[in-house]
Amino acid sequence: MSDHYVKVKVQLEQMKSADGGGETEAATEEEAARSSSSSPGSASPVAATVGGRRAAVRTSVANRRRSQSRAKKGAHDNNTCSSSIKQEASSPAQETVETSAGKMINRNSSERMLQIRGTGKVLQGKTETNGVVVPNRRSKDQHTKDDGNKLTKKRKPVTVDTSKAKTSLEALKVSIRQLKWKEFPVGRRLACDIYWHGVSFHDNENIVSGQVNKFPGMIEMLRKINLSRAVRTMQELFPEEYNFYPRSWILPDEYQLFATQIRLAKDSDSSLKPTFIVKPDGGSQGDGIYLIRDPSDLRMISGAHSKHAVVQEYIHKPLLIDKLKFDIRLYVLVKSLQPLEIYIAKEGLSRFCTEPYQEPSQKNLDQVYMHLTNYSLNVQSGNFVHSDSTNTGSKRTFSSILYRLASKGVDIKKVWSDIISLVIKTVIALEPELKVYYQADIPPGKPGPTCFQILGFDILLMKNLKPVLLEVNANPSMRIEHEQEVSPGVFEYVPSPVDEEVKVGVIRDTLRLVDPALRKPPHPTPVCSTGPGNDPQARGQSSVTRGQIARTQRSPGPGSEAPCPSDRDQTVGQTGTGHLNPAWLNRPS
Repeated sequence: MSDHYVKVKVQLEQMKSADGGGETEAATEEEAARSSSSSPGSASPVAATVGGRRAAVRTSVANRRRSQSRAKKGAHDNNTCSSSIKQEASSPAQETVETSAGKMINRNSSERMLQIRGTGKVLQGKTETNGVVVPNRRSKDQHTKDDGNKLTKKRKPVTVDTSKAKTSLEALKVSIRQLKWKEFPVGRRLACDIYWHGVSFHDNENIVSGQVNKFPGMIEMLRKINLSRAVRTMQELFPEEYNFYPRSWILPDEYQLFATQIRLAKDSDSSLKPTFIVKPDGGSQGDGIYLIRDPSDLRMISGAHSKHAVVQEYIHKPLLIDKLKFDIRLYVLVKSLQPLEIYIAKEGLSRFCTEPYQEPSQKNLDQVYMHLTNYSLNVQSGNFVHSDSTNTGSKRTFSSILYRLASKGVDIKKVWSDIISLVIKTVIALEPELKVYYQADIPPGKPGPTCFQILGFDILLMKNLKPVLLEVNANPSMRIEHEQEVSPGVFEYVPSPVDEEVKVGVIRDTLRLVDPALRKPPHPTPVCSTGPGNDPQARGQSSVTRGQIARTQRSPGPGSEAPCPSDRDQTVGQTGTGHLNPAWLNRPS
């Protein structure tokens, strides 16, 4: 694997430690190999090697003499040869045989080793009752195993249908070429292993096998209102666990509640001047977002998004870099719902505003380049900087921000752990409804594809480094180029080094994780795992503990009781595959 993803599996029951046996056997075999190579009988390896060579020379001379004798005497001398072999077989229980590489191999007397001169190969045989050495014949199982290895090496490339990929097509093509897989840009009659859709699960209705990169219902669940309802349900049950989401109200249903609560708050504290941000339910790329200071400022005009929106408390003390407000776009792969399996990209994007930040006031509420971090808005500003470097400009890598914070003494392991906790709890809040959508489109027992999906988490760091969830995108942009004006009124797409570095890595590692050759039968007790990186010193840095995850794993339906921490235990940690290095978070005993 690559360093782009941190694996996160959410466990529904207590993990059963069944992996210890395999490690113990491997350690035992390794110890046995070491003990056999350093047996107490040989005081000096050099002396043993020289002695073995002398013995081999004597044996070779004796064999030549016996061969000449057999040629003279005829077939009846086979008994003499047999008796000679029996005498050799009556030697100590183990005999030392030297290969052409000079290594000493101990074998039981019931097995004989024959060296092929000039090749370094050693044939092993068993001694029959008459003392004649019979070479072992390769079993059918061994042939089958070897044939299987050949098939594995020569397996057909994974096929990917990219006919519906849309804006992510260029990054997807690069990833497929790097993996040496096979792309079908216009689809094909035969089934493909992976279908890459640009918008939703239903971009292609005729898929009955393989894997699709969209979950049914994900777009609906990640609309502003549904996301807010799902997280607020968990906030009511576990307010301390879900305090990463700003206080919010749903319009128009909760307009009166919103107006009443704000009026009461201002009456109790005359100096209170809160600011709120209004987000249309179906809006994207900053479309229709604006700031208000009072419920009376709501723009109740006609339009598609005017009556359905979410109002949130505005975070007025964000972390600033170069006096600019910024947010973080993290990519999260939901690989499975049952069991819930999540991968969090270690690299993301940091998107900056293009005007120096000032706390909101009645004078600057309309300055979107100061308050809103959306790339699609700020790219229109004359101050937007396209940079070929990953640590400068108006769009940078998340790792460059972490390095900068670390240079100022910030505990970035704690920051990363808090972000991972936010992601896990958010997906847990969405999971019950997602399963309903999934089973409605792909009923159990009926043929259909499996699903995975890359989500875009937009996260804001407050001045005290606490992460705050802004929103989750079902279809985060995977463009690796941007528009540039090459002459007055003439625009063309040019490569974006920052986008290419981050997004190609995310898509490539996603494809690796869903490689059909790596698919295994589901484990009855999946491991809940996560990790801030590959540094084992990160243990204990996360605010996610076993009890906390247990209390946040389910959003109960109407009439159901809240999940009890003792009912479902959780463990938190990380399991690494490929280049992913294990790093465990806080795991109380």
